[in-house]
Amino acid sequence: MALLTDDQALDQAFTSLRHASRADPYPGVETRKAALRGVETALARRKDAVVAAVDKDFGGRLRHETLFAEIYVTIEAFRHARRHVKSWMTPRRRSVPLTLAPGRAWVQPQPVGLVGVIAPWNYPLMLALTPVAGALAAGNRVLLKPSELTPSVTALIAEILDEALPPDWAAVALGGPEMGHRFAGLPFDHLLFTGSTRVGRSVMAAAAPNLTPVTLELGGKSPALILPGADPAAAAADIAYGKFTNAGQTCVAPDYVLVPRGEMQPFLSALEKKVAGYFPEMSAVFGERGKSRAASLLEEARKAGAEVRDLGSGAAAVIDPPASLTLMQEEIFAPILPVIPYDGLDQALAIVRDQPRPLAFYLFGKDRGMIERTLLSTLSGGVVINDTLIHVAIEDLPFGGIGPSGMGRYHGREGFDAFSHLRAVFERSGPRLDRLIRPPLKGLHERLARLLIGG
Repeated sequence: MALLTDDQALDQAFTSLRHASRADPYPGVETRKAALRGVETALARRKDAVVAAVDKDFGGRLRHETLFAEIYVTIEAFRHARRHVKSWMTPRRRSVPLTLAPGRAWVQPQPVGLVGVIAPWNYPLMLALTPVAGALAAGNRVLLKPSELTPSVTALIAEILDEALPPDWAAVALGGPEMGHRFAGLPFDHLLFTGSTRVGRSVMAAAAPNLTPVTLELGGKSPALILPGADPAAAAADIAYGKFTNAGQTCVAPDYVLVPRGEMQPFLSALEKKVAGYFPEMSAVFGERGKSRAASLLEEARKAGAEVRDLGSGAAAVIDPPASLTLMQEEIFAPILPVIPYDGLDQALAIVRDQPRPLAFYLFGKDRGMIERTLLSTLSGGVVINDTLIHVAIEDLPFGGIGPSGMGRYHGREGFDAFSHLRAVFERSGPRLDRLIRPPLKGLHERLARLLIGG
């Protein structure tokens, strides 16, 4: 599959794929399964090539991170969709009120047509292809734009889709911000974007003139809250892994952690030990811009008088930073963890609620009352209790944000539904009792109105 590298090629591919979707508006279940299985097989065959490509584009990415966080999660998305697509496609019966009986009502999932996917650099394979699983399961064609910052992975994605799918099912574009803006402005039947909140706004604006339905998977400052009575060492183990995997460059990484003041030292000691155990070496911070930004965040914290603790392998904790610091105002996306002490649960919850609603929330504790109170008094895209990150790998859970962390959701059946038109169908049959309330109006109508409405 040749990569689309200019506007003319992009427009031609869009037109071709859209025509193909209109010519074949409802691919059968076996066709969809074959497409899903094809991608699954082609990707598994190239696992070593993917590891090498990601490592090259990043300038250093740990092999096990690519194997599990990129390749396994992506294959599982296609595998899950393939296993369940038949049931997802089945018409969904709905009830009919007695006043409109006899008749049948159902929801018929139908492909929307052509789906656009814009993916970021931080998980260049997984965040490009997992939406494709939902789009293909729903019977759509796909036009995909991975990040221009990961060209080696993009070339492999094009190779995988070329092997796995017929030529009129998918195409891959490679280009920078100008290509991305043009891509977002095409009249897709659905557009999914994963990336920053800032760029998400521009994508939504570009899609608005066409009234293109948009799913935005953004980010934000996902908190970790250690409740009173929790085991700080156990929490530190999960937070260390969740935060410093991929050098903190994960949209659902814990962005800061709230710790009971009396547990600060046990937590920090355990955190330091776990970072050393998990990450004797760490994946690279991506690009010179990323490295420079990470250094400037730490320098700003030091100048403000905050304690910066070196955790080894490039990881750092910033202890009780002022709220005005950039690392407390923006998503960090680097191996830096602010650790904030609190004196009571009310204070901790106020801190969480004062921030924009995040993509993920990590809660550590044993007290069910505190856990339930926290769940019911906060909002986030997803929640994990006593772990981090792992919800992203559960295909049967919807994935998505709320407010500035995103809109819409995908993964599993929710992904199928996101890329489907859930068409309402009602079929009449038998005697038509509702005709009794049609004009001309008579006394019977008033009696029926009182019976149906009351009063």
